[in-house]
Amino acid sequence: MELHILGCYAATPRTISNPSGQVLEMKNHLFLIDCGEGTQVQLRKNKIRFSRIRHVFISHLHGDHFFGLPGLVSTFRLLGRDLELHIYGPKGIKEAITLLLKLGDSWTNYPLVFHELESKEPELIFEDDQLTVETIPLNHRIYTNGFLFREKLGERKLNIKTATEYGIDKCYYQKIKSGHDIVMGDGTVIPNQKLTFDPPKPKSYAYCSDTAFLPSIVQQIKNVDVLYHESTFLESEAHLVKKTKHSTAKEAATVAKDADVGTLVLGHYSTRYKSIQPFKDEALEIFPNVELADDGKVFRFWQN
Repeated sequence: MELHILGCYAATPRTISNPSGQVLEMKNHLFLIDCGEGTQVQLRKNKIRFSRIRHVFISHLHGDHFFGLPGLVSTFRLLGRDLELHIYGPKGIKEAITLLLKLGDSWTNYPLVFHELESKEPELIFEDDQLTVETIPLNHRIYTNGFLFREKLGERKLNIKTATEYGIDKCYYQKIKSGHDIVMGDGTVIPNQKLTFDPPKPKSYAYCSDTAFLPSIVQQIKNVDVLYHESTFLESEAHLVKKTKHSTAKEAATVAKDADVGTLVLGHYSTRYKSIQPFKDEALEIFPNVELADDGKVFRFWQN
């Protein structure tokens, strides 16, 4: 379970920083979240295998969050990709990407599947047998979603020692892990809780960028393990948040506190600041567990 920060700065790319892009590794998936300019270069620098990326989530259609996507789609073609690529993003993303492919006569030789989003309410956009992904409607200058990744509750863990002591045949082990009691030959019922341990607590990750301070998301992200929340400005520039519809570090920390999250990761910093440390200092006044995203940083929050 890892979070790779490819870029976490606002606006334009610089030689020392990159716009938004990150990879969440969760239950054998590599989810790409936003894809600003330079994302594929950052993927190479971080030694992330392109072929493992099958789902891309784009928060909104501002350039610093998706201008890297056409290049990545084209590179996948050059690499001979044949696996499907699913792209989740606001309505219009299909038109934007396919127009470039059409003009360049560069249609992909792999299935490119678009899932265009319009709802202003949270909706389930991906699910398999291990996890779900929901949208988190945000408040920005254009239609924008965050994304909430949640593991499903796993199987119970078999207590092999106890199962052996009861003389239970191995053919029943999968049934036990699925939560069933066992009836012995003499009719004795062995409760499942005697034969198993609780499964690990399902893990969760919320990505919220870009957005103005939005208390209404608190209920949806309540108790998530990790919240990535934009913090474009410090309180000293709070006068800018209204017209830009961004947040300060203090506002991000307030959301984290009210939602009782495990860890707050700050990012999407304005490049006007010489250091990002003041963002952490400001957030710590509100919320105790704060981390700073930075290009190339890898977070391993969920090692068992």
